[in-house]
Amino acid sequence: MESFTDVPRIKESSDIGQQQDRVVTEEEWLQKWKVRQIGFHKEQGHPILRKYLDVLLNGRSGLRIFFPLCGKAVEMKWLADMGHYVVGVELSECALKEFFTEHDLSYSEETIPGISGAKVFKSTSGNISLYCCSIYDLSSTIVGRFDGIWDRGSLVAINPCDREHYADLMLSLMERSCCYLLVTVLYDSNKHKGPPFYVPDAEIKSLFGKVCEIKCLEKVDDFSDQHKAWGLDYFLEVTYLLILKSVP
Repeated sequence: MESFTDVPRIKESSDIGQQQDRVVTEEEWLQKWKVRQIGFHKEQGHPILRKYLDVLLNGRSGLRIFFPLCGKAVEMKWLADMGHYVVGVELSECALKEFFTEHDLSYSEETIPGISGAKVFKSTSGNISLYCCSIYDLSSTIVGRFDGIWDRGSLVAINPCDREHYADLMLSLMERSCCYLLVTVLYDSNKHKGPPFYVPDAEIKSLFGKVCEIKCLEKVDDFSDQHKAWGLDYFLEVTYLLILKSVP
């Protein structure tokens, strides 16, 4: 993985072009899991989280950490083993069950009052709760607020038309001292319809800038054969830290 100083100097556009009207249905998302189109899943965890773990934790222990669109992210087990309480949300029930099976974790299954057809899977140890429902069905009343958020593959996966709704939800789930690590991607949006969707820096500022201090931690070249197959000639991952502004 290359450093910020090594990445190609790309002129970033604030126009997401044809992606603005792109809609991924729930059925399409579930189908990706069914046919194993899950190239976004990292079997060994994501190196960015390991690199910036100290930033996320900020010297604190026993945190409540949220994983939006969690899939079966291995980092959830990793953080739970450190003594943190992990909450995730994912549409795919098979993804959540695979998480527990692959880590040999016993769990219980409960319905969620007020959300038709939704379930929550809870580890017997009590420090992992994974909700199987639309992320937009959640609220702080249901899941509480969080000391940390790890958002890699979530904002870039939701439909562009839903970003304001999504950002409002994320902000409502942040404790005052929450550290929100957000990873976005940059590429030529005219060459790939998404997901993952292109999210320019200007949009991050528009979505979160009124209430959050935004710091760009890293911009790295993550171009791979998969991206080349999509017809792209560059693909960058950008990592931000979002912290709520101080109340006057």
